[in-house]
Amino acid sequence: MRIAYVRVSSVDQNEARQIAALEKYDIEKWFTEKVSGKDMNRPELQNMLEFAREGDTVYVEDFSRLARSTKDLLELVEQFKAKKIELVSMKENLDTATPTGKLMLTMIAAINEFERANILERQREGIELAKQRGAYKGRKAIEVEDFGKYYEQYLRRVYTKKELAEELGISRPTLDRLINEYLDKYGDTE
Repeated sequence: MRIAYVRVSSVDQNEARQIAALEKYDIEKWFTEKVSGKDMNRPELQNMLEFAREGDTVYVEDFSRLARSTKDLLELVEQFKAKKIELVSMKENLDTATPTGKLMLTMIAAINEFERANILERQREGIELAKQRGAYKGRKAIEVEDFGKYYEQYLRRVYTKKELAEELGISRPTLDRLINEYLDKYGDTE
């Protein structure tokens, strides 16, 4: 099936230009929305991702309509790839069904990975220099008052780890660290 995704950033904008540009592909199913592309939590984008099946092709007028960041775009492309869905972008003249399209996406992914590695390296260097100057103390460890009470409830299966982390407003890795610290200090209470 030929599927189109059309997005404009606000209700004041008009999606007619994108629709007119994509009509030449004999689109069978349209997903259109007026919402910012700042993240992937967009109703019609999610509907389109659920609707699309193996062998379908998703058409966009340009990549910026689908995702505003390279990271989000690559994540979407990986989802399409996993479901064996092709992607065609008019502006970038890219079709993932072709060898050239696959090569271009591989290059975009490689550049993104390179940029991320450089950012992390500069961050590590900056932290090391700050430590040498005594200016970097690190992130303050998260503490939970009366953690033992919560841990006992987890052991009694009142909470799953996911539910407990949500209740405490912390991430799962932080919860795991707190549990390990608690066990190191008090031992297993079972």
